Amino acid sequence: MSQGVRTRPEGSGQPLSEAYDTALLDLDGVVYAGGSAIAHAVDSLAQARSGGMRLAYVTNNALRTPDTVAGHLTELGIPTGADDVITSAQAVARLISEQVPAGARVLVIGGEGLRVALRERGLVPVESADDDPAAVVQGFGGPDLPWGRFAEASYAVRRGVPWFASNTDLTIPSGRGIAPGNGAAVEVVRIATGAEPQVAGKPLPPMHRETIIRTGAERPLVVGDRLDTDIEGAFNGGVDSLLVLTGVTDGAQLLAAPPHHRPTYVDADLRGLLTGQPEITGDGAGFRCGGWTATAGADRLELTGDGEALDGLRALCAAAWTAAGEGSCALDGGKALARLGL
Repeated sequence: MSQGVRTRPEGSGQPLSEAYDTALLDLDGVVYAGGSAIAHAVDSLAQARSGGMRLAYVTNNALRTPDTVAGHLTELGIPTGADDVITSAQAVARLISEQVPAGARVLVIGGEGLRVALRERGLVPVESADDDPAAVVQGFGGPDLPWGRFAEASYAVRRGVPWFASNTDLTIPSGRGIAPGNGAAVEVVRIATGAEPQVAGKPLPPMHRETIIRTGAERPLVVGDRLDTDIEGAFNGGVDSLLVLTGVTDGAQLLAAPPHHRPTYVDADLRGLLTGQPEITGDGAGFRCGGWTATAGADRLELTGDGEALDGLRALCAAAWTAAGEGSCALDGGKALARLGL
């Protein structure tokens, strides 16, 4: 992927499952939501796998172990082994292992996923700042993580112990709505200490490096629903990305995306892995995709024509991103998106 400024989604004459050797798939909002498989996910992934594409599942959630995640996916009808799952706990454990001696103690503020990942790297999880840790690591610990755990982290960090975080997502989806994520817990320790952690998870390079090491991917495609983690992570890793509209990103956010949040491809759901992607033609006088033409007016985006809604959205992306250049498009796209039902 070129790291120049992307001004439109790209086309592909091949199905994406043939153009790329490995799909690096986000989970929540892409494969499942609220514990249940998203429509078309199971069949689409099965077809992509049968055609030779490797599937790897990449999550910022450090609470669950790869075995647990793989078991959940298998129950949903997506056969998965633990080796197919890459977590931010694994990425941060590798980051720590490169900076502390083998066998070092690490104070864990989080759940079992972190402990398993640390042991895999030959490190020893401990529970107290008084256990002489060589590092402190924070990862999502679930809703029942005791408040006193943040105090343990703060005691060690204020003594100068290096501090690491699996990820800094401020929120995490739950069956009842949006809940505080690990980033919110990191802020507690940051406020208490004034320190800054080293962070491993998406969208930062340590997470991308972990996925490439573990999968051996040569032509990876990042598949996600979030611009600020999945798509930005692909941008930082210099690889292509597919945004699916089954999660948190809506049309208005996509049109306003700055360069590091602009995906290579846009599709409705994981069926997009099995198809080519349409070319967008035109220039500043109008961008065409399918039966639609999009233009950037003085204060809003305009859309004429008819056809598939996704083609209209792709054309609007080209008009918005070209008008914005290296910034974020401020033109009003509400009327155009409403016409597409988005």
